[in-house]
Amino acid sequence: MANHIMSTYKRLPIQFQRGEGIWLWDSENKQYLDALSGIAVCGLGHAHPAIAQAIANQAGLLVHTSNLYGITLQEQLADGLCELSGMDRVFFCNSGAEANEAAIKIARLYGHNRGIHSPTIIVMEKSFHGRTLATLTATGNRKVQAGFEPLVQGFIRVPYNDLAAIQTVAANSNDVVAVLVEPIQGEGGINIPDADYLQGIRSLCNENHWLMMLDEIQSGMGRTGKWFAWQHSDVTPDVATLAKALGNGVPIGACLARGKAAEMMKPGSHGSTFGGNPLACRAAITVLEVLEQQHLVAHAATLGEYFLAGFHAALSGQKGVTSIRGRGLMIGIELDRPCAELVEKALEQGLLINVTAERVIRLLPPLVTTVKQADIIIEHVSELVREFLAG
Repeated sequence: MANHIMSTYKRLPIQFQRGEGIWLWDSENKQYLDALSGIAVCGLGHAHPAIAQAIANQAGLLVHTSNLYGITLQEQLADGLCELSGMDRVFFCNSGAEANEAAIKIARLYGHNRGIHSPTIIVMEKSFHGRTLATLTATGNRKVQAGFEPLVQGFIRVPYNDLAAIQTVAANSNDVVAVLVEPIQGEGGINIPDADYLQGIRSLCNENHWLMMLDEIQSGMGRTGKWFAWQHSDVTPDVATLAKALGNGVPIGACLARGKAAEMMKPGSHGSTFGGNPLACRAAITVLEVLEQQHLVAHAATLGEYFLAGFHAALSGQKGVTSIRGRGLMIGIELDRPCAELVEKALEQGLLINVTAERVIRLLPPLVTTVKQADIIIEHVSELVREFLAG
């Protein structure tokens, strides 16, 4: 049969047909343990009954009307997100890249309103913010930019976890209006900054009248053991972006803003045909409800510590393992050599993992993962690592 799908992905030779919790079954009914959650999307696991029921009920009522009209569920979801985050307003869209596009546009409006002709945003090396032209430019990965030049102007890149580099930019540029940063870099290799990094950025933004903009697309929605990763640092951004786990697989993104940043957008400034439609918002509201009712954010914190302890016990001292790090259920095991082949080796053993930044095994298990399931992941991944390094 002809394949009419554009080859934007080098897909693994498998197709999944159904799921339940942390488990998936392929077209031959082989069972797999999913330690990737669709890249941090299915925080509640697959086919969660509350999400399935909400989607089915809403599909029978109303899926779409457009943002020309008020949407009650959108207003309810915005209320819930603002209560959890301390933000003031929300713009809903369909993906993380779109949420970051909205953040970039807010920063530019903010700059122009201050009389800055060429508003510039400080972004980080090894970051990932999306694949639209603006978010591609903001991303600190030359591979995903190659071939798409000319890139968008208005970005200055500095090393991640380097406050001095941001201070240097502040001393040498009058055009900076914002800093866009991931509280924890996901695609960049589960890079966790120093404890004072976000606080330092908050202080620099305050001193220079910049917007602090945090990309929580992978780290948000409870994954790190807090609703938002910035809450580990006791700071509040001016703008934050969400997507991935917000809808547990139903496409939805959100750009949250507070204070002056929340007032930048006016009618006609921005929009989205599908953004915040009743179906997506109903799914996201249910995600918030389940996370709260089942105390899954706290569970992510506890289970994350369990994972780290287990991997340290199994792999500490193992030659070739350079780092074991994580926060909540955002875990990275860095080796001293490229290890992409481990993805297929794990797949053969019925386990879904990921390798990012060439040498980092990335684990993003669902927040509903049990201790028993965590033990299976720890055992299988550790064995894979030992065999790989011995070879």
